[in-house]
Amino acid sequence: MAITMADITHLRKMTGAGMMDCKNALTEANGDYEQAIEIIRKKGQAVAAKREDREASEGCCLAAIQGDFAAIVALKCETDFVAKNADFVALTRSILDAALNHKPVSVEALSALTINGSTVANLITDRIGITGEKMELGAYEFISAPTTVAYIHPGNKLATIVGFNLPNVDAQVAKDVAMQVAAMNPISVNKDNVPEEIRAKELKIAREKAIEAGKPEAILDKIAEGALNKFFQENTLLSQAFVKDAKISIDQYLKQQNKELTVSGFKRITLNVD
Repeated sequence: MAITMADITHLRKMTGAGMMDCKNALTEANGDYEQAIEIIRKKGQAVAAKREDREASEGCCLAAIQGDFAAIVALKCETDFVAKNADFVALTRSILDAALNHKPVSVEALSALTINGSTVANLITDRIGITGEKMELGAYEFISAPTTVAYIHPGNKLATIVGFNLPNVDAQVAKDVAMQVAAMNPISVNKDNVPEEIRAKELKIAREKAIEAGKPEAILDKIAEGALNKFFQENTLLSQAFVKDAKISIDQYLKQQNKELTVSGFKRITLNVD
């Protein structure tokens, strides 16, 4: 059966595969579209198996909200060239849209969601066959809160989502806090949320530094507690100095808007950037 340019173009629109891949698949399938699609998919599976040991350190990181639900998705690949490809970004966006619509509770649940008849996992495998690079669903985070906000840093390598305890938070205020999370990378909302192992580690480091500095044994604990409080101030969101006005903390900034307003949670995902 003669394969026409119209046939190749139609299969390319269906799969996103390259022109030669579509031509070869249609030729092997004797013009049968369904069989050709399966051939392209198997190619993706073969490439994925061959590149399993490669490192996927680049990618695209996107975030968005839908009402009281916010999500971040990071689709990883091997090179920045592929990460910036419009089809790769579009695939990341479609996965994010699926997350917003279905609200899966894990990366595994997100991978199993169906988009236009194919699971997310299969769509990623198909894209591997097209680009020849290893790809993987690198991260998925979500938040539910009365108000949510999402921020994507230019370049699609860093994204944040933040939840607030009150509805109808001013859009600029919410964005400011999301950008604060992006810029300052806090470890928790406040000191009460800092994991105990981090507290213990920081106390130990501060105490050891005080000993090295020759401080008296009687004041070592006091010095360590002081250092820990400084650590909390610099590394917990509500205590951090507001990047737009270092004279006030994020908590003070929020209280200027509403005395009851606070952050209920946040997530931050980054690829290859600090």
